Amino acid sequence: MNLQNKNITIIGAGRSGLGAAKLIKTFGGIPFVSDSASFDKLKDFTEQLEKYNIEFEIGGHSGRVYESDLMVVSPGVPSDAEVILNAKSKSIKVISEIELAYNFCKGKIIAITGTNGKTTTTNLLNHLLNSCGKTAYAAGNIGLAFSEIVSKVQSEDFVCLEVSSFQLDLIDKFKPNVAIILNITPDHLNRYGNKIENYISSKFNICKNLTAEDSLILNADSDLLINNLPKTNTSNYFISLKKKYNSGASLENDNLLIIENGTEKVIAARSDLNLLGEHNLYNALSALVAANIFNLNREMLVKSLRTFKAVEHRLELVREIDGVKYYNDSKATNVDSVWYALGSFDQPIFLILGGQDKGNEYNQIKDLVIERVKKIYAIGSSAKKIFDFFHTVVKVEIKNSLEEAVKAGNLEARENEVVLLSPACASFDMFENYEHRGKVFKQIVNNL
Repeated sequence: MNLQNKNITIIGAGRSGLGAAKLIKTFGGIPFVSDSASFDKLKDFTEQLEKYNIEFEIGGHSGRVYESDLMVVSPGVPSDAEVILNAKSKSIKVISEIELAYNFCKGKIIAITGTNGKTTTTNLLNHLLNSCGKTAYAAGNIGLAFSEIVSKVQSEDFVCLEVSSFQLDLIDKFKPNVAIILNITPDHLNRYGNKIENYISSKFNICKNLTAEDSLILNADSDLLINNLPKTNTSNYFISLKKKYNSGASLENDNLLIIENGTEKVIAARSDLNLLGEHNLYNALSALVAANIFNLNREMLVKSLRTFKAVEHRLELVREIDGVKYYNDSKATNVDSVWYALGSFDQPIFLILGGQDKGNEYNQIKDLVIERVKKIYAIGSSAKKIFDFFHTVVKVEIKNSLEEAVKAGNLEARENEVVLLSPACASFDMFENYEHRGKVFKQIVNNL
């Protein structure tokens, strides 16, 4: 992609927008960043833009955004936003930040998407590669923009790229060497016209440009994924805990098993994986299959599996007080994530649930709540909806804040019980993002 002397508008001044602007400037383009948010929210980013002498505007989009040869969109901006639709009507090409960075990537890309498990799998794969002597970078939706690191990546290096449906909405030529789709369950439907088929189609954009030289790793036990899988000519690997496929991975006698063209080999024992829950078996098996595609040493893989720890805000053990364990699962922003979280514990659970609702349907977790949850503390703008749905099957109390909920759990939970923050909702009604919510939870717990 030739950016020399091109006027390029970046919509969104966050991490992705800043990374894109710097990359564009590095390759001779003229970036202009535009964001509708307030100065207070963007202060850290505007200081960086000023430092690099990058022009920007905040508080709205002026006509300047259309004076461009290309528009690059950050993942937080809906693809049907007025500014994007206007740009397209003016025949301005619109792409996502990962599409921009892809054009400058020399290394091998392993792209990971799915409704749940992306961050854990991306971090685990990055850990496996680096521990086995490769140079790998974790980037994308994980917090470090692809465009921020792409200039460092050499041809023998790897990029473990977490990609969301929002980032995949606006790709053109983006093509990973290995694509992983962990699962598909309803999420973000408010952004996709409340149509699950639109969300599914967005996820499958990861396959759009794959060739016979590339590999696709799929969770065969995810019905929405398998039932809607488009035809590809890639090498397909199927992850399943229910059956064995000709190529893929499974679990047998508590061993993590990789299968290639019908040949089976044990990679590690289940006990080598320091992660809770069945969902993490799918994540680990997907990462191990990707590692195996690049012929990483088995002994080194096992060693690195043993040293990998849970991702922050994902079933993260914060502290144990008088036999009660407090877990931070703030990254559980949908009902499916909570289903996996509840299935990870045998002990009675005091569950902190709620936040900004995304059209949640709680029937999926109703039986698990009845079986495992002793009490729900409902918080945030969705508290009444949660109370109305669950109060006939389990004790539910509405709390005015996360701190109130944690302190109530501290008073009521007994030895060998769990206080679990697993909200099933977005955080924006009370917090900046799920990371902020998780950090506040940890601070409250550590102050008990």
